[in-house]
Order: sequence, then structure tokens, then C-alpha cells
Amino acid sequence: MSSPQENKRQLTPEEWSYLTQYFVGNNYRYRENIIIPKNLGPVRIKTNEEKMVEAFFESCPFKSLMSCVIGYGLGAAIGLFSSSVGPTATNVEQQTARQVFQEMKTTTLGYAKNFAVIGALFSAVECSIETMRGKSDWKNGTYAGGVTGGLIGLRAGVKAGVLGAAGFAAFSTAIDYYMHSRS
Repeated sequence: MSSPQENKRQLTPEEWSYLTQYFVGNNYRYRENIIIPKNLGPVRIKTNEEKMVEAFFESCPFKSLMSCVIGYGLGAAIGLFSSSVGPTATNVEQQTARQVFQEMKTTTLGYAKNFAVIGALFSAVECSIETMRGKSDWKNGTYAGGVTGGLIGLRAGVKAGVLGAAGFAAFSTAIDYYMHSRS
């Protein structure tokens, strides 16, 4: 019966050099050495260009810009609807079509600008908070809602800022809860 010491063979200098280079070397791993399970279909490794495009679309400035644009469009639609439902002029019977359209334009642009600012501000704050915390959960929306509501309400005073922060945070939390409970 042979002992475990006798069964061990000595490594040749070439084998030893290969192993030390592999484990201690420059740590560059070739893609051929990566083992990826294929239980959900073929897996494709992303190229550097794909990673750069993905990083751009997930960046805070891009998300804020898109929220601004979408908020502008949504605000314009709501402003157009509200201006068509309730005209603000006192002498409605004597208004010309030009005056009606001018009033609709003013209301629509006012709503569009407000929604764009709110969307961009909320998105920028939420993305920044998510980046700083390193987590993606419901608290990010709540904190971002508080900051956004506070900043918007602060224009009317401290009391309005506090109420705006509380209201916007509660609204953001409710929307976040509703969106995540449905999935």
C-alpha cells in the first residue's frame, strides 16, 4: 500500500510557470475561459460598444432629459385639455377665435413647462439618491418626492415647502407601491 506522499508527482518547470502565470500573472482572462451556463438559451457576451450605449441610456443626465421631454408632452396635453374645458376669460361670448387660441397656447405652455421641470427635477434627484445609496427600492422614490416637493413648495415659503415635501413623498410612495405590487 502506497502512502499519499508517494502518489504526488512533481511539476515540471514549464507546468509550474504556466500555473503561476495563470493564477498570479496579469489576471487577464480570455473570453474562451469563461463558463456560462446555457440553461435559458444562448448567452451572448456584450461588446464594449453595447456596454457604452447601455451605460449612456442608464445615466442620470439621460434619464432627467427624457423625464423633462415626456413631462413637457404630458403637461402640454393636460394643459390643452384644461384650457378647452374651462376658459378663464370673463367675457366668453365676445372672444374671437384668435383670443381663444392665444389663451389655450398660454395655458398649454404653462402646464408643459411646469410638468417638464417637475419631471426633470424628480428624475435627477431620484437617480442621484439611487446612485448614492447603491440600492433600487421604494425609499428612493420617497426621498426624491420629499426633496422635489420641498423645493417646489419652498417658492411659496417654508410651511408650503414642508407640506409639499410631505405630500409629494406620500404620493411618490403610493405610486411606487402601486407599480411594484402589480408586477
